[in-house]
Amino acid sequence: MGDDPFKPYKGEFEDFVSIPKQGKSKDEVFDVLSKMAEMENEKWQKGQVSGTFYHAGKEHLDFLNKAFSLFSHVNTLQFDLCPSMFKMESDIISMTAKMLNGREGVCGTMTSGGSESIIMAMKTYRDFAKAKKNIDLPEIIMPHTAHPAFDKAGKYFKIKMVHVPVARPDFLVDPAKVESLINENTIAIVGSAGNYPYGLIDPIEALSEIALEHDIGLHVDGCLGGFILPWIEKLGYDIPIFDFRLDGVTSMSADTHKFGFALKGTSVVLYKSNELRRFQYFDVPDWAGGLYASPTAAGSRSGGLTAATWASMIYMGEKGYLKSIKAIMEVADEMKQGVKDISELTLIGDPTFVISFLSDTIDVYHVNDFMKTKQWRFNCLQLPPAMHFCVTMPQTFVPNVAKQWIDDLKEGVIYAKTKEGEVAETTALYGIAGSIEGNQQVTELMYGFLDHLFSV
Repeated sequence: MGDDPFKPYKGEFEDFVSIPKQGKSKDEVFDVLSKMAEMENEKWQKGQVSGTFYHAGKEHLDFLNKAFSLFSHVNTLQFDLCPSMFKMESDIISMTAKMLNGREGVCGTMTSGGSESIIMAMKTYRDFAKAKKNIDLPEIIMPHTAHPAFDKAGKYFKIKMVHVPVARPDFLVDPAKVESLINENTIAIVGSAGNYPYGLIDPIEALSEIALEHDIGLHVDGCLGGFILPWIEKLGYDIPIFDFRLDGVTSMSADTHKFGFALKGTSVVLYKSNELRRFQYFDVPDWAGGLYASPTAAGSRSGGLTAATWASMIYMGEKGYLKSIKAIMEVADEMKQGVKDISELTLIGDPTFVISFLSDTIDVYHVNDFMKTKQWRFNCLQLPPAMHFCVTMPQTFVPNVAKQWIDDLKEGVIYAKTKEGEVAETTALYGIAGSIEGNQQVTELMYGFLDHLFSV
């Protein structure tokens, strides 16, 4: 293995700076791919990785790959040659809408993932507001905990994204602060269900009332929680209403490739009405190549992903989802109680499947340093320093994984106490954020890191 932790295959496998003059044999190619896959699968199969891997087990994954192979060559744009694509995508959209209590008229499209679902919704609100309200300087109000894809959309589409800070004790957006920021250019507000840092559900009911009163859009980002919160609610947990049951909710995003247990690269964006959805579409009616129209940012998309998503939802059914989510929640509940029992740690909010915590007495980044030595992969948060662990199906396949997690976490707290006054390794990555100068430094660091990853 290479010395660079981000280029572990350097020296292990041949680099290809240009297309080889003589292609490798199928066996040679497959051998390299198999070795890489085996090495990387070992990292998550022990149930020690937060989030990231959402599939429902090897048999389920094999089933999806088989479904994918039947349509791997298909382009979803070719509706005349492959009408199966629109049949399956219509089914997926309808099933997702019904799961999120969509009433008659709720519609949507499939996208390549949560970021595209969010970006498409923001573009839709911009164009709707321009056409219906003649707003040229659109603004959208969002919690600071909302996904960065909203900021990406703002940058791409010249929408001013107005951030609302969150704070203790609940780390939820304050509806009163949201309402105070509304002006003549506000076209929509945003709430998360749940947000990525903490897995918490913003007060969507209050945001819905604000959206109705001011006649603006409300997008609920359920990319993370959309395909798990409905089942958690059916299992009897106290989940605040966050979906189309609320009249002010005008759009939602929900990732099929997370707790929908589909293959990576699929999501659904839903709209309250077709009138709104039509502002997502793009067309060039007078192109020399013929009439051109696409429903999303992507042109060509793999029919294999659509087929695998359809197969996953049809195969799982309500009973399958309830069984899987029940197993996830049993692990998450045990982990949550474990955090509550550690006096040095403070559980953030009242989480469900994402267990997030901070500390007023120790440096949690030292805890992360220790947990890495035990091969746990947490997601580190900043502003304030915190950590979270998102429970997915891989944790449910490993006996006593929650107990081991708690035992190691307790040791991590003890370790952190011995490192008081010292700078944690993790802090080096997060400690310089929080100022204009610091953010510029972080940007250069991140861009340099991306440059490095894409180098041969």
